[in-house]
Amino acid sequence: MLLENISELVGCEEKEGTLRDDLEEAIDHGILVSKLAFQLSKELSEDREFGYTMAQAGMLHDIGKLKLGQHLYGRRKDTLVVEEMKYIRMHPEIGFRILKQHDYSNLLLESIHHHHENYDGSGYPHNLKGDTIPLGGRILRICDVYAALISDRRYRAAFDKETAIRLMIEEVKNFDMRIFLKFLGIIHSEDFKHIDKFVEDINKKNYMWRKILHDGFY
Repeated sequence: MLLENISELVGCEEKEGTLRDDLEEAIDHGILVSKLAFQLSKELSEDREFGYTMAQAGMLHDIGKLKLGQHLYGRRKDTLVVEEMKYIRMHPEIGFRILKQHDYSNLLLESIHHHHENYDGSGYPHNLKGDTIPLGGRILRICDVYAALISDRRYRAAFDKETAIRLMIEEVKNFDMRIFLKFLGIIHSEDFKHIDKFVEDINKKNYMWRKILHDGFY
């Protein structure tokens, strides 16, 4: 049902094989970001309504990327030419416009619109800096990066949790330090174990696909 709903929202045919794979990968990533955003919102002592909205934003944050089409989604970043990279940087704006046509809150819309803004002002689409980035955007920025690093892709294996955090620390200028420190405080907590289990499950599935792509069916 979720696959069909997102397909309808972005206006694509989910039954097509390659695009269906991209949709399933996007949904796995969205669910993970959703779980992370909800947990981080709790750690920041935000109310439950805020947390639920952030969970929804996490699920939908990359919907603009799906709208860009199957020729971009799921491809290795280093295979994208300069013009395509400029195009894919439009996906937060595209997602914002799609969702604005529906009955979503301003919190959700602004969070998705600004989930690629960096705290030092080097992000996109509007080069916002510091606390001018909406809180939801700053939360999604951290959750999105972490989720991408610890997840298997069809073209690479996942990083382990410690390596993912080290890589994020190397780019810490991109993140709100207060929120990032809160995030570091929860990733080894008891409440985080269900997220670790979800990651383990989706990575097992993606490992099988990578093995098929590498070894073939026979």
